[in-house]
Amino acid sequence: MTDDIEKLTINDIKKAAEAFEGAIKKTPTDYAITLSKITGADVYIKSETRQFTASFKERGALNKLINLTEEQKKNGVIAASAGNHAQGVAYHGARLGIPTTIAMPFGTPFVKIRNTEELGAKVIQVGDRFDETAEAALEMSIEQNLTLVHPFDDHLVMAGQGTIALELLADVPDLDIILVPVGGGGLISGIATASKTINPDIKIIGVQSERFPSLYRALNDEEFISQGSTLAEGIAVKTIGKKTLKICRELVDDILLVNEDEIEKAIGILLDIEKTVVEGAGACPVAALMRYPEKFKNKKVGIILTGGNIDTRLLASILMRSLVRDGRITRLRIELPDIPGALSIISAIIGNKGGNIIDVSHHRLFTELPAKETYSNITLETRDAQHLQDILDQLREEGFEVSVNRNIDM
Repeated sequence: MTDDIEKLTINDIKKAAEAFEGAIKKTPTDYAITLSKITGADVYIKSETRQFTASFKERGALNKLINLTEEQKKNGVIAASAGNHAQGVAYHGARLGIPTTIAMPFGTPFVKIRNTEELGAKVIQVGDRFDETAEAALEMSIEQNLTLVHPFDDHLVMAGQGTIALELLADVPDLDIILVPVGGGGLISGIATASKTINPDIKIIGVQSERFPSLYRALNDEEFISQGSTLAEGIAVKTIGKKTLKICRELVDDILLVNEDEIEKAIGILLDIEKTVVEGAGACPVAALMRYPEKFKNKKVGIILTGGNIDTRLLASILMRSLVRDGRITRLRIELPDIPGALSIISAIIGNKGGNIIDVSHHRLFTELPAKETYSNITLETRDAQHLQDILDQLREEGFEVSVNRNIDM
């Protein structure tokens, strides 16, 4: 059958949960002790990163697939996606013996194409932008008699995503607030429907990137203005779904926006404190918790970590930038006389203070300093910002001119 649900209800979500038995993991809900201390809220984290494809998208994809007619299953399905939805459709399609085709934009990283193909899907690259890819997928569904599996604007998909709320509230029935990342609105629609039925007083708050505030714009009648890319590419949707918007207008209590720096910091916090790798979209609720602590103080807050599929090079960059931001890795420019032993004095000061020199570059020619002076760029590792400050103070006391590579007061 197709998406013939006229109004999403908790019964549709419960039906999906029953059908998922043995196919979808009931992911854990953990009390985040340290994050709670930092924010002043009682924070509970539900980790959808523990699904087989490391994303909640499996739930909606599976619910759509199991509700197809036998003829639709035989003919196969198509979905437009360059990420988690693609893998969810591919994995469960192959598991159920349903032929799956995934349309991806040109320029999609090869690793995503390979992963999707390895899960059993046929991948077709079409369109330079995602909206072109989605339009092409719709045309192919008609031409090839394939069922389109929309990533969010489908009641069966919403019902599948809503099963998260059933599990979360079974674990922590007295939550005051649930924070949900929002792109096209499928996840928050399903969660809001289930949660508000179980507890009408619970607050459902969406979180979006400032660069792609699809639901925020729709609720505030604002036009889309392109602001570049976002770390939260999983929720980088220009326009909210028509069906999801209707539900969100009725059931969502608020939408909070977070910026790129806050998302980046949240990814680092989750890895450092919770030992959990989360992609940008999944980190948005933590970013909101850190940005708006007054909204959550002394409240029981449920957070959904929606996915963990982050590019490893991007993750490495974020982690290194986090170390720089925290004063744990720093590059110093130190002016010194061009005489034997000058560099060893600096090395001794840093070593005696417990700093670890990672890299040194010595410059004599390409400098504006007098001919008898030079400078060194020294990258060093310290325990924290205060440890760094102690080393800087000692170097300056010994008469060295030192500047730091960051725009902070040292």
